[in-house]
Amino acid sequence: MPDPSASPSPDASNLARSLARALLRIGAVSLRPHDPFTWSSGLRAPIYCDNRRTLAHPSVRGAIADGFADVVRAHGGESITVAGTATAGIPHAAWLAERLDAPMSYVRSAAKTHGQGRRIEGARLGPDNEVVVVEDLISTGGSALDAVSAVRRAGATVQGVLAIFSYGLDAADAAFAEAGVARHVLTSFPTLLQVAHRDHGLSDDARTLLEDWRTDPEAWSHAHGG
Repeated sequence: MPDPSASPSPDASNLARSLARALLRIGAVSLRPHDPFTWSSGLRAPIYCDNRRTLAHPSVRGAIADGFADVVRAHGGESITVAGTATAGIPHAAWLAERLDAPMSYVRSAAKTHGQGRRIEGARLGPDNEVVVVEDLISTGGSALDAVSAVRRAGATVQGVLAIFSYGLDAADAAFAEAGVARHVLTSFPTLLQVAHRDHGLSDDARTLLEDWRTDPEAWSHAHGG
């Protein structure tokens, strides 16, 4: 899979812009630079992403599945196993696995405390498996990389992580680099800002506030009541 810093192909850029428009249109991504959201961590942020909204829109979820499939095929993923993160990555992993006619599994946040105590359900993973992990959103990268660790402990090789959207935080860049995991995001924070500014009436002032947040989310939060 590609290095996340690599320049996207023209087709990838078109998909990134189209998907950013769709996420804004259906309310999967909301921007409130002057009335920040409070995340579960307690941090205040001018953006909130809920990609579960894509499940209600067949054309959007179809574009996501097609985009993921194009990435996998472009990087030799003919014999790949698809693993979704529980719970948000599961439906997108299922649609991708269907596109690829590939086996699928999903990774729980923790092993079951009953039955066979599995953490990974579906396809049995081992040394013969090459796996792509599907996540809906990358913020700091913690949940995706936790799933990567579980897949590796099962003995499988992780080819990379796929995600619909990324906030583009430096913490995620550092975490993925340390883990030695490639990732590909269909659309990202910079693209979303460009589209919102050009097509959705995001003001220059609001765009600056959002860019300031991305540079230092914790400092931004503290300055805005977090």
